[in-house]
Amino acid sequence: MLLVTAAAVPVQAAELADRPPAGGEAARDLGVEEVIVTATRVPTPITAIPNTVRVLDREVLDTQLAVSTSLVDSLSFSIPSFAPGRQKMTSTGESLRGRTPLYMVDGIPQSTPLRDGKRSGFTVDPAFVDRVEVIYGANAIQGVGATGGVINYVTVAPPKTGKWLTRAAVDLTTDDFQANGFHQKASLLTARKVNRFDFVVGGAYEINDLYYDGRGRPVGVDTVQGDIMDTRAWNLFSKLGFDVDEDQRLELTANLFEQGGDGDYVGIPGSVRGGIPATSRKGVPDGDPTRNEAMNLALTYRHRNLGGGELTLQSFYYDFYALYGGNRNAVFQDSAIAPVGTLFDQSALSSEKYGAKLTYARQDTLWRGLQVVAGADLLNDQTFQELAQTGRLWVPKMIYRGWAPFVQLEQKLFAERVRVSGGLRYENAKLEVPDFTTIASANRTSVRGGSPSFNKLLTNAGVVVEPVEGLSLFTSYAQGFTMPDAGLILRAVRTPGQTVNGLVDLQPVIADNIEVGASYRANRLELSASYFWSASELGSRIQVIGGAGVVQREKTRIKGFEVATSYSFPGGAKVGGSYAALEGRYDSNADGRLDKDLDGRNISPDRVNLYAQTPFGRGFMGRVQLSHLFDRKFDGGLPQHNFNGYTLMDALVSYERDNLGRFTLAVSNLFDEYYLTYFSQTSTFVSDTDYVAGRGRAVSLRWQRTF
Repeated sequence: MLLVTAAAVPVQAAELADRPPAGGEAARDLGVEEVIVTATRVPTPITAIPNTVRVLDREVLDTQLAVSTSLVDSLSFSIPSFAPGRQKMTSTGESLRGRTPLYMVDGIPQSTPLRDGKRSGFTVDPAFVDRVEVIYGANAIQGVGATGGVINYVTVAPPKTGKWLTRAAVDLTTDDFQANGFHQKASLLTARKVNRFDFVVGGAYEINDLYYDGRGRPVGVDTVQGDIMDTRAWNLFSKLGFDVDEDQRLELTANLFEQGGDGDYVGIPGSVRGGIPATSRKGVPDGDPTRNEAMNLALTYRHRNLGGGELTLQSFYYDFYALYGGNRNAVFQDSAIAPVGTLFDQSALSSEKYGAKLTYARQDTLWRGLQVVAGADLLNDQTFQELAQTGRLWVPKMIYRGWAPFVQLEQKLFAERVRVSGGLRYENAKLEVPDFTTIASANRTSVRGGSPSFNKLLTNAGVVVEPVEGLSLFTSYAQGFTMPDAGLILRAVRTPGQTVNGLVDLQPVIADNIEVGASYRANRLELSASYFWSASELGSRIQVIGGAGVVQREKTRIKGFEVATSYSFPGGAKVGGSYAALEGRYDSNADGRLDKDLDGRNISPDRVNLYAQTPFGRGFMGRVQLSHLFDRKFDGGLPQHNFNGYTLMDALVSYERDNLGRFTLAVSNLFDEYYLTYFSQTSTFVSDTDYVAGRGRAVSLRWQRTF
């Protein structure tokens, strides 16, 4: 899908299902306020989008961040078809509707599809995120990478009133008061508009120690893929704006983020077969601690009245570096450097992007009710992976160059009770790879470089009908695409005589997504439901062979059902819930039959989330929320990789006074439930070192004030 287009959407209830009430009249008016989505390229009311979309505003984020300061983990409750957070720096196994989401910051792509390092969700601190926009399902709205959907972090904007905006927050968290289980975070930002100029500047700093499971044992630290435990993170953020005149605006955004390990703990392996999770102890791991470094720069120009339409041009630069932990794995061994079995190494991923996005939108073009949106995207992505301790190039420098013109039409009919949309995007891409030689574990194989390219016309269509006030019905079809993990494919070449142009596995992943849904809004009740079906003739599934990831190109199909509801009582109390069920199958032997289930790395569990909240007293608000993950058996998998579900409950109470700010006391995993994480239980290649229990009870005290 190109651009999510206007339609009355069945997800208005889903979007509101976990938004905290503001109390009094604000809570009663909550169901009718207009929500604008910017991840659609043209700012669009959420009621005008024919897809499942959820917008998590600042109130929702504050509630979930009081439970967990990790932005990725905090999404898990609000988005039931998003796989459970691993509570690690890595997002391996965290899928959206069974496929990989495209992470963005203000429309800038953060994902690294050429060598998917699974760190894309950790590039900005939540202190500078005003809301999170989630577009479900495969689409090409933002180009390459969104086979599962789009997760767009929209950063803070200055107030238009000319007054100062200052936000300060301090978080103190303890894992059930364990000696090494204390964590701290502080953030501050300030913003103001002065005549034609405006600005936002801020900083954040966070220190994390160990997590403890429900039995009081340290959770196993992931010193290879990366962990949130035993880390320090800092973020500097700025946004400068200038209104050229009443129609034209320039805006420059800069964001610097780093999260790195302290290297104070080492993991103690558990036993997958024995059901014993890994733990941690004091110690210094080999090599350098894992870390993430990200720099985002963007310059945006807008003209609100150019030829009767609105023009937006965004240019961006994104530099990302991820260092992973190391070991003496067989894949790193090279007898020319050290005796086999003794060589320690660790990998590092470098990805550098720059590009531009041009969008022009015009209402009532040619005739009344016809909206035309047209534009083009340019992207240059350079990615490579090295072995940091020995200076070997594990994945050669890959240069992806793509450009894509698009056009999207939408027609309003019958007093806007019917909306019909459709569009085309013509994707042109080339992947340039030089001649290279694989490392010793891949037999030092020489591979001739090349420049495989592809052109693909991606289509979308949608229809929305509002037969009566408050009831909306919709259906849509959209195509999305991404590159397979080209780095994994290239570094695993071990057959002589191969050429980059001859590797069929470098063909793009094209996902077709069909969705049908409905929503109903009446008085204080919100209800929505949707069914989706997604298929790829040449999907991308990852296996681990010989200690390294290998891409399997196989036919896949994923289907699922989602429902959400909420009810607001007079006085501000609210209850709600959501449910998601997914099923994924793949063709394991290329006979055209979908004969096996996708494992837990590729599909999320069925889940129900429930919550209740109410204001009480003067300035107080209380909330409890429950998440239940259902058992699942995987056809074609080993018994030890079936999933034993679990139930987690969180509770919080907040107190707010204008001159004091808001104090929030939150308890996550209220009953200290002991459980093994979903990824640990279900991934077919989890090892004894990353087979871990989930976090037990944690108590957080948060102070925040906006003034």
